Amino acid sequence: MDLTHFAEQVGSTGPVSISGAGTRGGPVPGVRCVRAPDGIVDYNPAEMTLRCGAGTPMAEVTEALAAAGQFVALAGTGTVGGALATGASDLRRLGRGPARETLLQARFVTADGLIAKAGGPTVKNVSGFDLCRLLVGSHGALGFLGDVIVRTRPAPDVSRWFAGEVDPDMVRGRLYRPAAVLWDGRTTWVCLEGHRADVCDQAALTGMTEVDGPPPIPPHTWSVPLHQVRAAVGAAAGQAMAEMGVGIVHATEPQPAQPQQSAIVELHRSMAASFDPSGRMNPGRFPLLASTVVA
Repeated sequence: MDLTHFAEQVGSTGPVSISGAGTRGGPVPGVRCVRAPDGIVDYNPAEMTLRCGAGTPMAEVTEALAAAGQFVALAGTGTVGGALATGASDLRRLGRGPARETLLQARFVTADGLIAKAGGPTVKNVSGFDLCRLLVGSHGALGFLGDVIVRTRPAPDVSRWFAGEVDPDMVRGRLYRPAAVLWDGRTTWVCLEGHRADVCDQAALTGMTEVDGPPPIPPHTWSVPLHQVRAAVGAAAGQAMAEMGVGIVHATEPQPAQPQQSAIVELHRSMAASFDPSGRMNPGRFPLLASTVVA
């Protein structure tokens, strides 16, 4: 995929933002907006890799993978680049892994308007500094994704959800690698995936009732140490949903300031400044860099 035109659009001066389907915030208001190329370039089911433009809709990728009995562990809405840039993992990340493990290779446009590459087309030939993991969740502050190679995985035979008023840690202790365990302080939801017979055996251990799917998920995502997840759900007063075993809490309100946040913010600022000294890339979009000054 030729990224020359995309790089020219991004340029090397002045603030610029990027937007895909607009499902994760859209362009920065009042800032020139560009869009990444779209379209599936190559899909190799045998190698379990897919290459596409970052602007490709997740729905298109999901459909192409489903035809070959595979999936990609990213949130299923918006664009591929949007899911990666915001670190939007699938709700079943406990069993499927986080978004950062999905990206194998990225070609992106830097703040200087240059085309750069990170990672490699397979897991085994990647060595050195893992820049791909930095790009995932960076909200475009380090560069704009142009095209990507993502890892695909075989789709499970069955995927079923169960719910009940049981202790989530007790349920996790009884099950072998559940895909998800959600808890809102009272009710626990569990997703079981795999061969049908195995899922049935595991479901019998939970004593829970099968349901159509997961509950509604609140809009704000908190990152919480595993030992503090229960306290975080309690502090949200029934307005939160935890991904147990992952350290993620979804809540109706943004996460309160943490004691260690100033050090984290400074680390992020330093890292972003090394990639984009003037802060021109998606200014104000990355939450921890919201006050970055644009030259």
